[in-house]
Amino acid sequence: MRVVIIDYGAGNIKSIQFAFKRLGVDAILSNNPDEIKKADRIIFPGVGEASSALKMLKNSKLDKLIPTLTQPVLGICLGMQLLCKTTEEGDTEGLGIFQVHVKRFPNTVKVPQMGWNTITDLKSDLFKNIPENSYMYLVHSYYAENCNEAIAQTDYNGKYASALQHKNFYGVQFHPEKSSIAGAKLLENFLNLES
Repeated sequence: MRVVIIDYGAGNIKSIQFAFKRLGVDAILSNNPDEIKKADRIIFPGVGEASSALKMLKNSKLDKLIPTLTQPVLGICLGMQLLCKTTEEGDTEGLGIFQVHVKRFPNTVKVPQMGWNTITDLKSDLFKNIPENSYMYLVHSYYAENCNEAIAQTDYNGKYASALQHKNFYGVQFHPEKSSIAGAKLLENFLNLES
């Protein structure tokens, strides 16, 4: 199983690599289009600020490559948000895979949402054998609105989409690599998805 983590300068790479190593997979880091295209599974990570992350993607022309990928792709945290239509962070146009807008949490709640929260309304094989109300680890100030593409929800000042799916593209707002047993199970499920 060939797993590539897209390297565009905005990723929390090491903890993701360690998480796959614990599952017996050596995930490689690459920004080489040919290597990315040849992968069986692709991780699109992201930490930091949306508009500068998108600029880095454009500089390496990965913004054009990612939407053409046909194997399972998993966007994590900012990676998921960049796969959406737009984000209020830096008033950024996303890659438009998910037809949903990313909004900022209001100042009436503690921002960022940081720590453990539950996921509910689980759909898709990504959550196979993961119980409803499992806890996942989150750190974010922006969220994807609830929509038809939501395959999990989390409640923080109301319900929002904490996981999304469109065809072979998946996105999770939480960090599976930091989410203990449930997070490890999700990564294992991602490896086992039918391509």
